[in-house]
Amino acid sequence: MKHLFITPAARFQPRWQAAFPEAALRGDFPADDGTTRSFDVVWVVCEASQPALTEKEMACIKVLSAHACVVVLSNTPDQDEAMKALQAGARGYAHALSPVDTFRQIATVVTNAGIWVPANLVAEVVGNTWQALNGDKRLKQAMLEKLTERERIVALAVVKGGSNKHIARDLNITERTVKAHLTSIFQKLEITDRMQLVLKLTGRTEPAPEPVSSTSSQR
Repeated sequence: MKHLFITPAARFQPRWQAAFPEAALRGDFPADDGTTRSFDVVWVVCEASQPALTEKEMACIKVLSAHACVVVLSNTPDQDEAMKALQAGARGYAHALSPVDTFRQIATVVTNAGIWVPANLVAEVVGNTWQALNGDKRLKQAMLEKLTERERIVALAVVKGGSNKHIARDLNITERTVKAHLTSIFQKLEITDRMQLVLKLTGRTEPAPEPVSSTSSQR
């Protein structure tokens, strides 16, 4: 698997090199000249001193995502930037100083059709995606019919932005029970994460458009 890091600083962080010793580096966003087409994962780094995902950066991410899995890295992750990254076509969004093992996990997830965002942003990103897709009106009842009554309740709470903690409190059950329900839901619907649950229940197969309001996939 070939990796490319694009960062204005034009230098590697030691943990990036530890995760992917053979990774390449660029200090600018490349034009669509074919030079990035041999890479499987392109990591776009947003420096703290730079504006969060400029129009130019989003346009370049769209170009890059046509032939590679794009992951946006930020020194100060936030939900607005995460949603912009996903809207532009990125498959992942994470802290630029994540642990080495996390970088490797991210690469595995995004190259296997998954979407990665930090755990603390998952619920909000999922909820906004559901709104952006007009999920309540697009809901595929046939998918829900594969689940038990309690699993349906949990599934709908998840896609509307509920965290495990909040769902457990609202249903008066433990977080462990919520996770058990999610495991069963994912198995029955043949998916692996919350974002895929949104897409499955709305009949979508592509990344979602921009959310209607600003605000990993975990179980």
